Amino acid sequence: MGTQQNPPAAGAGARSLNGLTNQAGWDPFWSSNLAADSIQLHAGLNCQAAYQTWTDAPGANENRPIVCISWYEAMAFCTWDGGFLPTETEWNYAASGGSEQRAYAWSNPPGDTTSDCTVANYGASNWPTTACTAAGARDVGSSSPAGDGRWGQSDLGGNAAEWVLDWYASPYPSPCQDCATVGSASFREQRGGDYGDPPSYMRASGRLTYPASPRSIFASVRCARTP
Repeated sequence: MGTQQNPPAAGAGARSLNGLTNQAGWDPFWSSNLAADSIQLHAGLNCQAAYQTWTDAPGANENRPIVCISWYEAMAFCTWDGGFLPTETEWNYAASGGSEQRAYAWSNPPGDTTSDCTVANYGASNWPTTACTAAGARDVGSSSPAGDGRWGQSDLGGNAAEWVLDWYASPYPSPCQDCATVGSASFREQRGGDYGDPPSYMRASGRLTYPASPRSIFASVRCARTP
């Protein structure tokens, strides 16, 4: 699934957002941005031998986040898997610990800005020489429980940036309740920072923009589900 040969159905994954029902479902216009078939998809996931996490046969990377995926593939996968891409505000709520407003997902007390390689996999401006790991993304949960968020989610900062539903809009909506910037645009949002980023990118408030189609060895996806 998740290819032009087998795309999501029109409207798949729609839910209530911005006070309206049936929002942000799959737009058939997006299907042209998917790989033509499974063979092309597998070729795309082999985007850079040193840092890709996909392997054509099961191997040592099965517990690592999948990188080298586009926003469209992230959206299609979460829909197929019975979940959905979280909105920026949903992702931000989890990372900041809701009303605690944590600086980082692991900050305890909330204003603590301490970060080191025990709580996240990240780098610096001269990555990878000072990165926590030069091997790229590591197994999900490698920094648990020290780096976990308030409700137990791991890797909300560092390791691999995560696509969210929204396309980029500035300023950030405020006030906001169940809001999302939906529709189609060239630049989508990523949150959380990655293994090559400095600590500031991992802040719960950090925002990254990236074109929806290109593949990146730094970007992955976290699907959300209704509790």
